[in-house]
Formats: sequence, C-alpha cells, structure tokens
Amino acid sequence: MLLEQWLAVVLGERVGPLAPASADASFRRYWRFYDQGRSLIAVDAPPEHEDSARFTRLARAFRTAGLNAPEVLAEDHARGFLVVSDLGSRTYLDMLTAVQAAARDSDQRSAQASAMAASQDDRLYGDAITALIKLQRGLPTDELPVYDAAFLRRELDLFRQWLLAELLQLDLSETEAEDLERLFALLIDNALEQPVVAVHRDFHSRNLMLTDADNPGILDLQDAVAGPLSYDLASLLKDCYIAWPRERVLAWVEVYAEQAQAAGLLSAADRPQLVRWFDLMGAQRHLKAAGIFARLAVRDGKRGYLADLPRTLDYLQALGPLYPVLEPLATLIRQRVVPCLSAR
Repeated sequence: MLLEQWLAVVLGERVGPLAPASADASFRRYWRFYDQGRSLIAVDAPPEHEDSARFTRLARAFRTAGLNAPEVLAEDHARGFLVVSDLGSRTYLDMLTAVQAAARDSDQRSAQASAMAASQDDRLYGDAITALIKLQRGLPTDELPVYDAAFLRRELDLFRQWLLAELLQLDLSETEAEDLERLFALLIDNALEQPVVAVHRDFHSRNLMLTDADNPGILDLQDAVAGPLSYDLASLLKDCYIAWPRERVLAWVEVYAEQAQAAGLLSAADRPQLVRWFDLMGAQRHLKAAGIFARLAVRDGKRGYLADLPRTLDYLQALGPLYPVLEPLATLIRQRVVPCLSAR
C-alpha cells in the first residue's frame, strides 16, 4: 500500500496497522494509526479529485484563527497524502442523538432529567456558536473563493437536476418551473444582501467533533469560501442530520446574534433581518443538499444518503406557512416530491 510506504518514510519507521477512521461523501479516505503512542490520522485524497494543498493552507489558517482544526504534520500534495492530528471519534451527531434520546426518556422520568439533557445540547451548541464567531472574525476572506450568484445558482440547480429529474424523473408544469425560478432568484438575492464572512460550508454535526479541550474540533474545512453571514449558522442549526423544535433553534439564533453583534459582525440595523436571512439561507442549503443526496445515490451508488432526504425536505415544507413566497415550493414538495419519493 503506497500510503503505508510513504508513512514509513516520513515518520522514519514502519507504522502500526491502519484502521479506517471515517467515511464521507468525497473521494477522501481516512485511516487511524498510532505513532509512539500518539493517535494520528492518515489521509488519502486522490489528487485528481481532491486538493490537498488547499486543505493544508486552510487547516493552518483555521488554527491561526484559534480554531480546533486538524494540525497537518506531514504532507505530499502530489500524491494526496497527509498526516494530521486526530480529533477523536465522537461527533456532535453522536452526542446530540444521545441527548435527544435521553430527553425523550426523561419525559417519562422527571423534569430535572429533561432539564439536564437540554443543558447538554445548549452547551454543545454554545461551543459551536463561539467557534463560528471565531471563524467569522479570524479567517481572512481575501484569498477565499467568493460565494457569488453563479455559485449559488449552480448549487440550487442540483435540486432540479438530480432530485427532480434524475432520481424522481419528475417533470414540472410550466407554473411549477416558473415558481421555482422566482424562488431561486429570491434565495440568491437573500444570500448576496448579507455581510460577507468566511464560510466553512459544512458546519454541521457530522463535521464537529466533541473534544475535551477547545471544543469543538472542526473537520472537512477544505471548501471554505467568502459568503453570507448566516450560511454556517443555518448549516449548524438547520442540520440535515438532526432536527430541533423551532423554539430551540430560534433561541440559539439569538445566542449567535448577541455574540455576532458584540463582535462587530452584525450591525444593530441588520439584526432584525437575521432570522429571515437564516431561514431563507437554510432553504437554499436544503435545496442544494437534497440535490447532492440524490446525486450521491444515483451517480455514486451511495444510497444511504437517501435516508436524510425526508428530514431535509421537512425543513423546506415547514417554511411555507412562515413565508408565503415559499408556499409554492412547500406545496410542490408535499404534493409531488414526497409521494414520488415514498413510492420508490
């Protein structure tokens, strides 16, 4: 195995056995191994598909900004090999799922147990929001790709191309197509009117690691861009992999708003717009995510991602009663997409 041979050269000795560390939706593969008693991660990122040099630059920039990102200890960008520090195996998703289960159980036990479960997720999201503020304040945007209108449009088109056409083979009526076009334009305008900050792009429970110090650890940072203020907040609180009651979500949005305003990221004049920015940004992200989940299933054979589609579509349906402009989308999903998906 070329990776093992490279590790032996860069570390000066033959390493112990490599154990699969995690899997994601990309071409990257991760292996955990031990070197002199220290747990490390070897990354195999085929250079024809992945940009290891960009990951290395961004990981170092994240760490300079005070964030708990992987430390790159060895690199061979030509072959796509890296050795990085190990942020552990406890994802936010694992912990938050356990918290939700405990909260459900506590409904049958005591109010005290329920309050303890709620305080746990408040702490986890509080840590994540503090890290997000650090990211937005501390990571320079001048060398990041810009999340512009064309970029946003390409992402939105994934919904129509991969979910509606490829996966569901669903043809839209002329009215439905026009409604979708108007919505796409609205969502792009909503994104572009926001303050521009560094955006992780996948700041959610599968990429946040529960760590004993400097919680959370932050993974999958190589796609960072300069973009809308509310994007990562929507990724975090409108997570495709776990959902919370809206009142809890809005309470966490308020925690973010307080810190963002204090940090100079959000003006007093813009603060009343934050929830709308956040909701519509979430809609853009969920349309994109639904398309990506469909693409992973159809093109790459990773059908496990289809299990996350119902939750992702639920977020979009829930916005219909709150924003009349989104009701045509909610109706399309409720009347045509969900039945078609259920019939598969």
